[in-house]
Order: sequence, then C-alpha cells, then structure tokens
Amino acid sequence: MNKLKKKNLYLEINNDSFLVAFGEHDDELNFKIVNHELYSPSGFKNGRLINLTTTIESLKKIIKKIENKSNILFSEVNVIINQNDFDCINVSGFKKLNGNQILSDDITYILNDVKSKLLESEKDKKIIHLFNTKYLLDNKQIKNLPIGLHGDFYSHQLTFFLMKNNELKDLKTLFNKCNLDINKIILKSFSDGIEIINKYKNDTFVNIKVGKDETTLSFFFESAFCFSQKFNFGSDIIL
Repeated sequence: MNKLKKKNLYLEINNDSFLVAFGEHDDELNFKIVNHELYSPSGFKNGRLINLTTTIESLKKIIKKIENKSNILFSEVNVIINQNDFDCINVSGFKKLNGNQILSDDITYILNDVKSKLLESEKDKKIIHLFNTKYLLDNKQIKNLPIGLHGDFYSHQLTFFLMKNNELKDLKTLFNKCNLDINKIILKSFSDGIEIINKYKNDTFVNIKVGKDETTLSFFFESAFCFSQKFNFGSDIIL
C-alpha cells in the first residue's frame, strides 16, 4: 500500500514525442497525475532511439524539470512504449489430473514450464507482459484459477508479449545514463485497453485504432490482453 501511495514517474514514448509525468494513488487506489511535460527529444525518431548521446542530454533536462516541480529525486521510471512490432504469442500448458485435485504447485509448474520453453525458442527476446487468459477443466471453461477442484485434465492458456533484447538494452542504457532504473515496461495498447475497461465497465472487447498508414487491433478477454496485431494500412487505403 505504501508503495502504491508514493509518487511514481512515468514516461510514454510516442513516435515524435515523450510524455513525462508523475502521479500517485489516493486512499482508494485511484491514480492521479500530479504534473507532466510533453517534449520532442533530439536523437529519437518514429519511436526509436537513433542517437543515444543527444537523447540522454534532452531527457536529463526534462526529468530535472519534473523533479524540480515535484521536489523529488526519482530513482525508477515506468516506461510506456507505443511500438507495434512486439511479438504476441499464445501458449497452452497441460496437466493430467486423473481425478485428483488441482494444487497451486500444479499451476506454478505449468507457468514455469511454458515460460522456459518459450524463452528457449525466443532467445533474442524478453517477456514484458504475461496474462492468464483461459482456464479449461475437462474441456469446460472456468472463470478463475480452479485451485482445489478435481478433474481429469487441466489446460491453462497464457498470452506472452515479447520485446527484442537489443531494444530493451537500448532503453535500459538510456535511462541508466539518466540515473534511473526501469521499474516496468508497459505497452500503450495495454494501457489504452485498461482505460476502456475502467471507463465503460466492459472487460471483453476489440479495440481498433486506424492511423494514416497503419492499423492496430487489440483483443481483451475478461480484462486479459490476449491478442494484438498490426496491419500496414490505414486511412490512406480508405481514401
């Protein structure tokens, strides 16, 4: 609770700008932005780092400005990325129960087994988001983790979002040079979906964003971000 109530630093990376903000949770755990700054950094283009030195200098200035306003020296930052070239992979793990009870250790084993196999096959990538998307007990979908229930066969579906190691390394280097550690990396499509869930109280939907030359589709199922895809066309093809 104390960690949630402290002020947190966020930085959203868009194609042509950075949005730097800090905020805090109130007693009801609602998050409120206290202050923010929007700027276009040197050395950054189309959401990607192209010149580390110039980006570091411009980022240091804007963070210093935020710290002066908040009277806080930040050591961590939550980074929201607006990139669409991440990987979205859905994988299912299984467990034969033979009528036995499902234990939390069974869930942990499935999760660790799936993660290790995925990372073994995707050695050049890092997991940045992981969602439990579906639970099936004897081919019947269960809404929550079925720990304590009995059955013969259990299937657990997971959705992974992965980012290339070299891109993650560049981000870590950038913020370390600004005396900041990355606390979390958050996909913009995920934060947009959570905003829809909170605003419309609907936890299953498809969110389609049409840009000038690209379109993104995101699917949320019972509040879990379980699919995303980018298409290389947008409003230009309509025109």
